[in-house]
Amino acid sequence: MSHHHHHQAVDNLINVFGRASRDLNAVHFKLDKEFQQIYPENANPMKLIQRIKKLQEDVTVLKDQCLELLSAKQDLIDKAQTTLVGNYNLIQKMNVSLGEPTNGDADDALADFNQIIDEWTMQVRSRTVGETEEPDKEDINKLLFSAIVHNN
Repeated sequence: MSHHHHHQAVDNLINVFGRASRDLNAVHFKLDKEFQQIYPENANPMKLIQRIKKLQEDVTVLKDQCLELLSAKQDLIDKAQTTLVGNYNLIQKMNVSLGEPTNGDADDALADFNQIIDEWTMQVRSRTVGETEEPDKEDINKLLFSAIVHNN
């Protein structure tokens, strides 16, 4: 008898949950219909919440992609600087060993390149006011990115 009573209780519970589910679906349908009538399509609160959640996810993805891009950019700058300075030094050594005068154009090009790197570094540091330590080259892009993201 107890066994039969248990099944009846379970059946009753299933019926209660079934009615509750139908009631909630009906409320959802009524709210959705009401929102569509009250609000224009682009101002429906339910749709706005969905869009906000999607934008939040997109911002997170974009931040990650920006960090990857900035890291790749810094790698490119570092490799370009190493290669150009190395080539410049080799050309200067070859000119000296050949008894040729040093190349003024190469001096100017290297100075211009170094000025661009220095300006980039100063731009980063000006955006990250309050830094007490000198940032490493690898940290410069992260500092700039965080300053831009937090200021916007």
